[in-house]
Amino acid sequence: MSIILDSSAVLALLWKEPGAKIVAKSIGRSSISAVNASEVIAKMVDRGIDGATAERVLLTLGMNIISFDAPTSILAGQIRHTTKSLGLSLGDRSCIALGIIKKRKVLTADRAWAKIDMGIQIELIR
Repeated sequence: MSIILDSSAVLALLWKEPGAKIVAKSIGRSSISAVNASEVIAKMVDRGIDGATAERVLLTLGMNIISFDAPTSILAGQIRHTTKSLGLSLGDRSCIALGIIKKRKVLTADRAWAKIDMGIQIELIR
């Protein structure tokens, strides 16, 4: 079964942070929202990695990058009211929405997600 990865989980893997081993175990059967993939690229660029190299690194991980389509964007907007008090970003909500639509477990390093119930399994990597 495919697992949906939040950008925080992918970054933990790339930076070898706590939780990286959990992400590494699922990377071969994982998917990521295009919004979260963009966040991962942006964070690599912020650390001085050029865009082309960042793209290669992301693609080398072998995750399925899923387009941010109309149903996912609508749901991400609709769950804003539930997640606003926790400060969840568009990227966070796009990941959660994708998990809901695909009925898949989501991995994240964001502890605030433990406080929400969206009807899907959310696993904290640390």
